[in-house]
Amino acid sequence: QVQLVESGGGLVQAGGSLRLSCAASGSIGSITAMGWYRQAPGKQREMVAAITTTGTINYAGSVKGRFTISRDNARNTPYLQMNSLKPEDTAVYYCSVYDDYEGMDFWGKGTLVTVAS
Repeated sequence: QVQLVESGGGLVQAGGSLRLSCAASGSIGSITAMGWYRQAPGKQREMVAAITTTGTINYAGSVKGRFTISRDNARNTPYLQMNSLKPEDTAVYYCSVYDDYEGMDFWGKGTLVTVAS
C-alpha cells in the first residue's frame, strides 16, 4: 500500500505561482507512473499532468506551457510547478501514482488551490 499526502496548495492571485508536492510513504518501490489531477466544483476530475518512469510527460491542453511536472525518483514523488495561474485553475489537486506490483492507482486526499481574479 502507498500513502500520499499533497501540500503546497493555497490562495494566490491570478498570474501567480504555486508549487505542489506529494509525499509518498509505504511500499513505494513499485511506483511507476505519477500524475496530478484536479477537480473543480461541479466538474469531473481531470488529468493535469502525468509522467512515466522513463520521463514521458503529458499535459492537459489547458495547462500546457504554464505547468511543469517533475519527479523525484529517489522518493518516487511528483511535483507540479504552476505558473501564470488563472481563476479557472481553481480546484482540488490530487496526486496519484501507479503501483506496478499492486496493479492499481493510489490517490492522495488533495490540496485546494484557489486563484483569485
